[in-house]
Amino acid sequence: MPPVPPPGESGFTSGTAAPLYWVRYGERGAPPLLVLHGGPGADHRYLLPQMLELASDHELVFYDQRGGGRSASDDRSPIGWRDHVADLDAVVAELLPGSPPTIVGYSWGGLLAMLAAIEAAARRAASVPRRLVLIDPAPVTRGFRSSFEAEFARRQSSDAIAGARARLAESDLRERDPEAYQHRAFELSVAGYFADPARARDLTPFRVVGRVQQSVWASLGDYDLTARGQLDTVHSPAVVIHGRQDPIPLESSEAAARGLGAELVPIDDCGHVPYVEQPAALFGAIRRFLAANE
Repeated sequence: MPPVPPPGESGFTSGTAAPLYWVRYGERGAPPLLVLHGGPGADHRYLLPQMLELASDHELVFYDQRGGGRSASDDRSPIGWRDHVADLDAVVAELLPGSPPTIVGYSWGGLLAMLAAIEAAARRAASVPRRLVLIDPAPVTRGFRSSFEAEFARRQSSDAIAGARARLAESDLRERDPEAYQHRAFELSVAGYFADPARARDLTPFRVVGRVQQSVWASLGDYDLTARGQLDTVHSPAVVIHGRQDPIPLESSEAAARGLGAELVPIDDCGHVPYVEQPAALFGAIRRFLAANE
């Protein structure tokens, strides 16, 4: 896996309720894309280096969402989805002022982008996204989330992954090479997301802050973005891209695309991480959409 290059610019926001770490890649002045990582409770680095493919013709802005990565703090207050939406609005105002943003949201970041767009549409705010690129977005209803949780648990308990975990535990790798042991343990913890579990080795390791993840999902309750007055109020051009072997049901992204009036692009031989598993298909679909919706 190639190393993650340093950003062209980085810093902490001053206009958010808590300081959030941000980075820029690509040429300043190129069309900007605001990229939202998954989680909740993770950080932007696990999208790299692969997502930097888009930096060849765009300025990319990433930030670590509240409670994760370099935006973590000692504050133990619960973080809800509305906090993340407010942070997103403030990040746009501070880092991408002057025009509505084009948002690329991956996994939970895709759901966050949809939540923010719904809220902005309700307020008729200037922060309504110009365009939405949703990559394997998190489930758009609690029911779809339950289906995802059951499928991911099934995959993680499969003979192949359970056997690999047992072999790792029985090995002397922890004592012989602790760093390699940690990396292998990480691979096995995310293997169920992939069409081919072996591809997990190509994903930059990351950590999810459990209490942040739990508080955000709890704040959503029995949510349903397909209900009347939700996604159907968002009129930004959008594309939804989804790996056919993602443990998140394809039906969730189909429902998101219907609600948004968006194009749905399924990717074959691909799980939840298309920027690792099928980068040519992913970035080709993104570029076609952006070019068609200038």
